[in-house]
Amino acid sequence: MADVDQGSVLPSETSPLILDGLNSTDSNGTDAVNATVAKFVATPEGTALAYGSLVFMALLPIFFGALRSVNCGKSKVAGENGCDYEYRNSSDMPETITGRDAARFPIIASCTLFGLYLFFKIFSQEYINLLLSMYFFVLGILALSHTMSPFMNRIFPANIPIKQYQLLFTQGSGETKEEIVNYEFDTKDMICLVISTVVGVWYILKKHWIANNLFGLAFALNGVELLHLNNVSTGCILLGGLFVYDVFWVFGTNVMVTVAKSFEAPIKLVFPQDLFEKGLGANQFAMLGLGDIVIPGIFIALLLRFDVSLKKNTRTYFYTSFLAYIFGLGMTIWVMHTFKHAQPALLYLVPACIGFPVVVALLKGELTEMFRYEEVSPEDAAAKEEITEAEKKDK
Repeated sequence: MADVDQGSVLPSETSPLILDGLNSTDSNGTDAVNATVAKFVATPEGTALAYGSLVFMALLPIFFGALRSVNCGKSKVAGENGCDYEYRNSSDMPETITGRDAARFPIIASCTLFGLYLFFKIFSQEYINLLLSMYFFVLGILALSHTMSPFMNRIFPANIPIKQYQLLFTQGSGETKEEIVNYEFDTKDMICLVISTVVGVWYILKKHWIANNLFGLAFALNGVELLHLNNVSTGCILLGGLFVYDVFWVFGTNVMVTVAKSFEAPIKLVFPQDLFEKGLGANQFAMLGLGDIVIPGIFIALLLRFDVSLKKNTRTYFYTSFLAYIFGLGMTIWVMHTFKHAQPALLYLVPACIGFPVVVALLKGELTEMFRYEEVSPEDAAAKEEITEAEKKDK
């Protein structure tokens, strides 16, 4: 199985997995409340709009990312298996998360989170966020461009010629020559990159919450689409481990809340609670970490692919887990609003997203079949095909 490239999951890995409706920030993401400023009290309408918008935004990358994960992970040719675009570059191919990856993921995430906490305590927050902004500026452009690609393929005028380009960096010469970068793209990709760059510049200059959310949604959708669990057991290990991680870092320490409020990067979705009062210049935000979207999302996407493998023309497990996510997120918001304290969303999402589909599988007598369902990485699948072809030739 392919190991997970930790760099590819950084936006969700470092995400503060909390839903915080008490965060008060200015337009640059810095703390705006101090001893001399009265605490902002959101109106019921503003609170309802903020929470409802966060739920809606969280559902978008899960739903569309799961749909895009079904066939496109197995297609290398545009149009094959219903895929709207092709994976021409290895960085666009899905990565398979194995049981080993899932077991070590909470440890890596904890180390990353605590490392960021120490950095913010020791070094200047301004310089750290400047470096992080530039890093996520580049990642955000690539993620948003990849997200837009299928839509661009559909609306691009047929009478405009499409030119192919290739960015190639190599090292050495002759037989020792090896590729460092080999990226293929075309005219449509160039347009997507230009649009994404405009959004990126807007984010860097203004740190506007809309630009933040565009990048955040792109990161989340790419994560759900391109990170594939190899089976349901691996999903349970991953969600169970991060369940403990989330509860410990939110309830046991102030580390996650501190990092969430200090970290100026599009690794969380935000929506203002004072939108009615201040319009697009609003600055009192509720927020949801991308990890609370991507982690349950890749499990929901796996169940959709399991539905497809049953060949019964139903999406029972996908819709069950999707509704379970809505229920879990709604429960998080209700508890947070009731007790006025930041909540670890996975505390409610994990039992719901695992429990609901398992109960349905028990009732339908398909529990064994669900846990036997296995996916392989594209590399392993290609290797098996080569072995099969070789065996046929030998015969």
